[in-house]
Amino acid sequence: MFQAWDEFKIDKRNKVDVLQFEKNLEQNIFELYRNLKNKTYIHRGYTDFYIYDPKRRHIYKATVRDRVLHHAIFKVLNCIFEPTFISTSFSCRIDRGNHKGVDFLYKVIREVSRNYTKKCFVLKCDIRKFFDSVGHKILLDILKRKIKDTNVIWLIEEIIRSYTSDNSAFTRERERERVGIPIGNLTSQIFANIYMNEFDQFIKHTLRIEHYARYTDDFVIVSDNKDYLKELIPKLQLFLLEKLKLKIHPKKMTIIKYIQGIDFLGYVIFPHHLLLRAKTKKRIIRNLKLKVYNYKRGLISKNKLEQSIQSYFGVLSHANTHKLKEFLKNQIWIWLND
Repeated sequence: MFQAWDEFKIDKRNKVDVLQFEKNLEQNIFELYRNLKNKTYIHRGYTDFYIYDPKRRHIYKATVRDRVLHHAIFKVLNCIFEPTFISTSFSCRIDRGNHKGVDFLYKVIREVSRNYTKKCFVLKCDIRKFFDSVGHKILLDILKRKIKDTNVIWLIEEIIRSYTSDNSAFTRERERERVGIPIGNLTSQIFANIYMNEFDQFIKHTLRIEHYARYTDDFVIVSDNKDYLKELIPKLQLFLLEKLKLKIHPKKMTIIKYIQGIDFLGYVIFPHHLLLRAKTKKRIIRNLKLKVYNYKRGLISKNKLEQSIQSYFGVLSHANTHKLKEFLKNQIWIWLND
């Protein structure tokens, strides 16, 4: 639990709720430990807010006490389930991430198109309201295949049941079909990968699809045959609905010829070059302007501002963005001296 605290507190030391928890750290950690040991632990409620990244997302924030526990649980679950994940699942995993996902797709398109000399198509899909649609019973049944300790299952169930989305509904038997995991919990990241790993295994071992990649609820399949990709869609929809109670978003399911540019994980992949998505570009400019404004008002330090600038320039370094970098350098100077 203390190790989980050390990992949790990184970059959060100035938060009021974190400072309050740290004031009586040992007392709080030991109390949490006793609650777990005696099975009297109850997950507390959430505070919620919205972010735009770039689309509007409803974030649920647990208490510090519960988030420390989330870190401890994540570490254990990740050791158990990480070896079961496929190599082309890129979300929230060590040595993966969105840049690796984009690199993979870029290389696969080049391979399938025989260095851009043959036809190549990309089926791109997005799960509709994924986090709000994850079935509690389905998720618990998947977890129970690997975890036999009833105490651990009790604890995981307490965390899963701590949140229920508006998508939950009553069955004919008047029993609530609970669904949803909150965007904001660290545990939701590992739960999402465990849940969608069922789909990944179906893709790789049942359908034997070679060129596939997934990042949380976004996935792509690459082929030189457009009709083959069209024929796959009903099979994917049926598995997702029957096994995971998920639906592909009808407006975010497209088959695109590679030469048109493939929009994936914040970048647009073209033959021979990579561009930043227009929405991502606007968000970076907006966020950097806000960081400079906060620095000038004394709300963040110079070091924090410089870290943010370097972080955003790191994102730009993965694409052909020389002109945008120069534009941002000039804009930052103007904002600082305005």
